[in-house]
Amino acid sequence: MLVLALDTATPVVTAGLVDLPADGGRPSTRAARAHDGRKHGELLMPAVRELYEEAGVALGDVDAVVVGVGPGPFTGLRVGIVSAAALGDALGVPVHGVCSLDAIALSAAAEPDAETGNLLVVTDARRRETYWAAYDSFAGSQLARRLTGPSVEAPLVLADRLAELDVVRAVGDPAFAEVLGIAVGAPHAPTPDGLVLAAADTLRSGAEPTPLEPLYLRRPDAKEPTGRKRVTAP
Repeated sequence: MLVLALDTATPVVTAGLVDLPADGGRPSTRAARAHDGRKHGELLMPAVRELYEEAGVALGDVDAVVVGVGPGPFTGLRVGIVSAAALGDALGVPVHGVCSLDAIALSAAAEPDAETGNLLVVTDARRRETYWAAYDSFAGSQLARRLTGPSVEAPLVLADRLAELDVVRAVGDPAFAEVLGIAVGAPHAPTPDGLVLAAADTLRSGAEPTPLEPLYLRRPDAKEPTGRKRVTAP
C-alpha cells in the first residue's frame, strides 16, 4: 500500500510517500520532504509534487492519505488537514487523521538504541506554551502507548510534572530543553513513517476513516459579540 503522509502541526512542513507492507512489517519511506519555515501554505503542495517526481509515481498511484491533526496552532494545522481532504476527495482514496504527537512518539520508540521507559513528546504551542503527551515506549519496537495528553500548558508547569510522569527521555522541539531541565532529542517533528505507523492498523484493516477533527486544544480567539454597541450622534 502506497500512502501519502502529510503534517503541518509544527513549524516543520512534513510530506512523504510511504510503503506500508500488508504483512505487518515496518513502513518504508520512498521519498520525503521536511521544510522548516512556518510557510505551510506555500511549501506543502510543491513538496508533494517533488515527492511524486522523485519516486517516479503518478498521483493516482496513492492508496490512502494520512495527515497529522495536531495538536497545533490553527493557521498551520488547517493547511495540512484541508490539503489532505482535498487530495483524498480528488483521488477517491481514504484520508486518515492521526495525532501528530503519536507520530513523533512512534518514530522515537522504533529507534533500536533508544532508552526504554516513559517518553515525553513536546512541540511549540506558541504563546509561551507547549503541546505535550507522555508515552510508555519500548525501544526498538513499534509500540508507544499514550499515557496522558495531548495537553497544552506552560513549560514550567510541565517541568513540575516530569517526576510524576516518570519521564526518562524527551523528543520534539529542543527549544524547551532548558526550561524542562531535560534533553529533548530527535525526531523534532512528525516523520512520514511515524504518521503511517500511527494509522497502520486502520489502513491494513480497510476500515473507514473517522472524520478529520483538528486538535487545537484552545478556544478560538475570536468571540461572538454579546450585544450591539449603542451609536449616538455627536
